[in-house]
Amino acid sequence: MKAGHGEVVIAEGDITSAEDEERLISEFRRQIDSGLWAAVPTTTPAGMRASQLVRSFAEIPRDADRVIFIPRAAGG
Repeated sequence: MKAGHGEVVIAEGDITSAEDEERLISEFRRQIDSGLWAAVPTTTPAGMRASQLVRSFAEIPRDADRVIFIPRAAGG
């Protein structure tokens, strides 16, 4: 993350810990319920940066190091 560029850490935890996983799921749901989209950063086979939209916590790859929440586009 780069300071001053809009990134904010909302929650951190270890998904192998039941307590942390429960907290992370709760925070994920809170962000989705507030109208945000969720994406997991990925890399293409050519080495370019990309992202994969996820709709539930279960869709997040277990080895993902972050989830990015994005406001939905306005207007329709």
